[in-house]
Amino acid sequence: MNTNSVGLIGVGLLGSALANRLMKDGRGVHGFDTNEEQLQALSQCGGIACDSAAEVVQNCDVLILSLPTSDVVLSLVRQLRTDFEPSQIVVDTTTGDPQQMIAVGQSLAELGVSYLEATVAGSSAQVTAGEAALLLGGDAEVVESVKPLLAAITSKHFWFGPVGTASRFKLVHNLVLGLHRAVLAEGLVFAESLGFDPNQVLEILKQTPAASRVMEIKGRRMVEGDYGIQARLSQHLKDVRLILAEAERAGANTPLSRIHQTILEHAAELGFGDADNSAVIEAFRHPNDAEDS
Repeated sequence: MNTNSVGLIGVGLLGSALANRLMKDGRGVHGFDTNEEQLQALSQCGGIACDSAAEVVQNCDVLILSLPTSDVVLSLVRQLRTDFEPSQIVVDTTTGDPQQMIAVGQSLAELGVSYLEATVAGSSAQVTAGEAALLLGGDAEVVESVKPLLAAITSKHFWFGPVGTASRFKLVHNLVLGLHRAVLAEGLVFAESLGFDPNQVLEILKQTPAASRVMEIKGRRMVEGDYGIQARLSQHLKDVRLILAEAERAGANTPLSRIHQTILEHAAELGFGDADNSAVIEAFRHPNDAEDS
């Protein structure tokens, strides 16, 4: 199997960061995206822009998917059924519905194609810096066969078991991480309402038991209103909806996530859906406003 040249379908925020890591490791990247600007950006960085997803599949033994939802992944796999070859490996970084990820794995297995969940814990900026973690679900032998490729992305890999386990754990991760952001946002706005300087509040909190990595990564952005995109708020709203659906299937009680969903929905109504997820603070700053008011 040739892993020196890798296929990448989806070269948006996360996909472009993955491409940069792979090319930095000396690997060729054949990429496709429906967004022409993102595809051009890949080409300018040294990647090979393909005219279709089928062209990517036809030219690479290992294919990485970086797509918005598992619905899109399922649709793509069905569309490309006649293009896959037995012994290919699909590495899927998409955060999706665990049941759909299992269905994707089964569909590919019918074609003799191996499927590995490699969902990413971290933002595009953290991927670029090699600081993200990969949450892996699939056959252990498949994990072993692509270890050098995974190592090019990050040194932090966690294998949970068969397909479906990694996407479930990713929902656990995103629940905790997202609530950390929401709590920090609420705390900063609360501090502002009490007359404290949010810059000072943030710096003091970092030196107390209340400190978290979220303060380091998102705190300054919240204080300054800098919502340059590392990970879109709308994507996390999608994740929270997945969390609630999976919690219902498992019979788990997730009241904070239900509240979190309404907070994110309000932030989106304010016009921050396509902003960085640190913009959740705007839902606390403007609790009674809406985009069209």
